[in-house]
This record gives sequence, C-alpha cells and structure tokens, in this order.
Amino acid sequence: MPRAIWTGSISFGLVTAPVRLYAAIDEHDLELHLVHVEDGSRIGYQKICKAEDKRVPDDEIAKGYELDGEVVLLEDEDFEAARGEPTKTIEIEDFVSYEEIDPIYFERTYYLGTQDGAEKVYRLLVAAMERSGLAAVVRYFLRDREQLGCLRVRDGLLLLEKMYYADEIRPVDELRPDRRSGVDEKELELALDLVDRYRGSFDPSRYEDTYVDRLRGIVRKKGRGETIEAPEAKEAPEAPDLMSALRESVARATRDGGKRRGSAKPTNGSALDGLSVGELAKRAGKLGIEGRSKMTKRQLVGAIRKAES
Repeated sequence: MPRAIWTGSISFGLVTAPVRLYAAIDEHDLELHLVHVEDGSRIGYQKICKAEDKRVPDDEIAKGYELDGEVVLLEDEDFEAARGEPTKTIEIEDFVSYEEIDPIYFERTYYLGTQDGAEKVYRLLVAAMERSGLAAVVRYFLRDREQLGCLRVRDGLLLLEKMYYADEIRPVDELRPDRRSGVDEKELELALDLVDRYRGSFDPSRYEDTYVDRLRGIVRKKGRGETIEAPEAKEAPEAPDLMSALRESVARATRDGGKRRGSAKPTNGSALDGLSVGELAKRAGKLGIEGRSKMTKRQLVGAIRKAES
C-alpha cells in the first residue's frame, strides 16, 4: 500500500468525502550523484556570496525579490500571510466537460483514495461523475499554497490533476506559423492519406523507456570494467521536395501493410464523445437500446457505436 502524502476531504455542496492523496507517477530515472573522480566521494555545495566571494552561514541567508532595483527581503511570516487560510478540503467550484480542458494546463496527476468509513459517499461522487461524463474544477491547499486542480474518474477511482493557472501558459502568437502562406490541396490530400495509414488506438504498453534500460546496461558493463563506446550520431538526410517526400512516405506505409508497429484502426464515432448524456440517451432511444437510462456516458457511447456498426 503506497503512503499517503496528504489527507483531507472533497467538498461537494454540503456533502464531504474524506480522502487520501497518493502520487500517481513513479518515474524510473536512475538516481545519479555528483562524485569526485579521484576517490568516488560525493560532491557537496557551499553557499557563497557572489559579491564578497565568501561562504555565508545559514542564519544570514534569506529569500528576496528584486523590485525596482532594490532587493526586498522576505521572512517566513510573509509567505504565511500570502498563502491565506489553509484548509484540508478540496473545494469543487465547477463541473465541466473534461474535453474542454486543454491538456497543457495539467501539471501532475495524483490518486485520491477513500478514507476508512467513507466508501459510500466516495462511490456516490464517482458514480455521479461517470454518469454525467463531467470533470470537476477544484481548489485545494498543498505544499503551503492554494492550488488549482481537476477531479476526474479513471477506472472507478478519483484522480486529481494539478493544474497551471491561465496566466502561467505562455502565449503562442510569436511561434505560430504564418497562415497566409496557405496549404496546397494535393499535398494536404497526401498528408491526410499518410495520417490515416499511421492511425491507430493508443496503447501505452507499446511505448517503452529504452533509454533507462540502455543506461542500466551501461552501468553494469562499466561496473565489470568494460569499455563503452557511444555510437556516432547519424547525419540527417537531405530533405527531398515536399510532394516527393509525401508520395514516398505513403508508398512505404502501403508496403508495410498500412499499419505502424501493429497499431489497430480506431473505432469510428469519435464525435459521440462530444455529446452530452442526454443527447446520447436520446440517440440510443432512436436505436432501440435498452437500459440506456442506467448507463454511464462511456457505456452509452459504446452501445451506440455497437448498434451503428
């Protein structure tokens, strides 16, 4: 059982669901250390004043912010005043369609498990969110400051997505290509053909972190005293003209059977995901699908796709 990093409750109107917060991600990077080449001992750091070029003791170090050319020193009380009144509650502010939220706003994912004795209200919230097909925008306190987040359901479990605020997302105006150049229709048709041949269903188990595996192997070889030689970087081939590159790419995809790495063609009907539960239920009624009133949004979509296939 993983260790909870935070305990509190979800507030939904006057209903509260006591929960525990767990890290959802377990990154597999190797833990490396900076060491002295001569004897293998670890490297430590000293805090040096850049103006005086001498070591500064901890009791003479504070955090500061440069304002109008002057450095304003901040103390612990200043940060406490800025964070406001901390709570142990995840406050639901709005229910929205999950598809409306651009993934760029998501920073990190956490699991929310129920506390003992609170399973019923937890399952009720999960069921309501599954049936409605909605996610919740929330506010909560973590690591001494108020955070913005998104609650969603995955496999019967509540997930908390830590989110960035709108003003933290950098604008793209200076990076966006000039649209006045236009797109050649013949090139676009070939590009769409190529996209369709690479199209498949997302299966995360197909993508492995080969870098970490190779690095572990190198560490073992170095430990045995073997010599490691890095492969030379390949020169990027000279790009042919766009139309020739598209034609050759489509031809290669055709020779490979029209699929990449065994990917399967997705089910048609992705437009169904954008419909509300009520719209889906109405559509299911026209198709004569029984039990539609008790189905979740996901079940409705699946039943409609099956009936229309």
